[in-house]
Amino acid sequence: MELQQDTPEKTLEKTLYDYQEEDLNTIFEHLKESSNGNLLYQLPTGGGKTVVFSEIARRYIEQTGKKVVVLTHRIELSRQTSKMLNGFGVKNKVINSEVKEFKDQDNFMCFVAMVETLNNRLQEEKVEIKDIGLVIIDEAHYNSFRKLFKYFKKSTILGVTATPLSSNIKLPMKDNYQKLIVGESIEALIDKKFLAKANVYKYDVGLQSLKLGISGDYTVKSSEELYGNHSMLGKLLAAYREIAEGTKTLIFNNGINTSRYVYDTFKKAGYNIRHLDNKNNATERKEILEWFAETPDAILTSVSILTTGFDEPTVETIILNRATRSLTLYFQMIGRGSRVLPEKEEFNVIDLGNNVARFGLWNAPIDWQEIFHFPDFYLDNIKNDEDIEREFVYEMPAELRKKFSKSKNISYDIKAEYKKVFAEGMKSKIVLERSIEQHAEICVENAEDVFDARMLAKELKEEIAYRVRQYSYCIMNNTKNYKEWLEEDYERKLRSSISRRFAEKM
Repeated sequence: MELQQDTPEKTLEKTLYDYQEEDLNTIFEHLKESSNGNLLYQLPTGGGKTVVFSEIARRYIEQTGKKVVVLTHRIELSRQTSKMLNGFGVKNKVINSEVKEFKDQDNFMCFVAMVETLNNRLQEEKVEIKDIGLVIIDEAHYNSFRKLFKYFKKSTILGVTATPLSSNIKLPMKDNYQKLIVGESIEALIDKKFLAKANVYKYDVGLQSLKLGISGDYTVKSSEELYGNHSMLGKLLAAYREIAEGTKTLIFNNGINTSRYVYDTFKKAGYNIRHLDNKNNATERKEILEWFAETPDAILTSVSILTTGFDEPTVETIILNRATRSLTLYFQMIGRGSRVLPEKEEFNVIDLGNNVARFGLWNAPIDWQEIFHFPDFYLDNIKNDEDIEREFVYEMPAELRKKFSKSKNISYDIKAEYKKVFAEGMKSKIVLERSIEQHAEICVENAEDVFDARMLAKELKEEIAYRVRQYSYCIMNNTKNYKEWLEEDYERKLRSSISRRFAEKM
């Protein structure tokens, strides 16, 4: 069809990359056949989804003469989307909380709306958008958009997301979208220099104290109990110092209290850090984000507020100071560091939540078609924490190893020793008894007196917990109370063995 007179010309020259143009053409082939139903388009964070659907809006209006609505779930995304549409010459109106009536809608061919605001206006019957041919839904994996589908039964809906997996396991996306179009992969975008390469560093963390909530992810309360404790805060600080010191760093937490503890810990250590959560007002948020953008060694600790609608290409390190069972959140968090710059082709990812073990590497191949069509199968097969922890291999931190420098061999393989003891027909408890004696030996070798040795023994707490956990797997008794009792008994016997060894020296 001919271009409508009130459709604007392009105001800025925008060029699509080859992969974006290819995806766009595929989408339009399906849009030509309305019988194909609603479409879902997947493209990784940083791949330019907003660019693609802005050009889709422009071409659709030009070719059909029908109007387009773009739905977002956050005010920041509405503003960014409106600005991008303007860049493509698509004159648009933002329907926000200030828009009470809609008398000037004939002046526009495109509208950008917050989902809750538009839903309220439609329910109040103060707004009626006429002649809508296409509805584009940004971050379509969120379920808040479903309530608006009934108002657009005669329109084609195009959902856009980096992860075509519903945020609600009971409401799969295949129920609302008939076809998934998969865009370029993360690895391909890295190879073509559109995304930065992630250097991933994993730290094993015992997560069995975490509890799952009704959403299917770990509860804030149980996360804060784990990540707010002194040991985990120390591990976080040590990981930053080892991998990322001096880099612009974004830390994701599950809980405001944890983020504040992180702030206090880094501040006391002399680092340049700020805290941000959803209780900060718009002015405070703007000031903090400007500080973060302008400060080379800035550290920003936050809750999930910066997973969408936030784009700061200068981020050099992402720290996942939390565990999640949400594939979408995993990709969103890491994606915040994936923007490329002329002087930035790589970035760091520090994982303190076993997330890489749970989901795989960020750039690993992933079958989005299978996840879209069979979400239950995918979710049922996500690795659980116990299985992940069975694969842990403890490595003594370098700083601690220095304190045991007089000992040539500090390792002890619980599983191998258990197999040996079992084959010889001995009692399994001998495995831990030998482990205790090995620990006592290296403590005595590296201490001047019994007091020094006992201090060294206290620093072995993390390794003791690891050995006890491995032993409990071997004997198939993995209850929390039993492991706690074993750890206490181990530490008591270790102190006793150290005292006995020094007494024998005397």
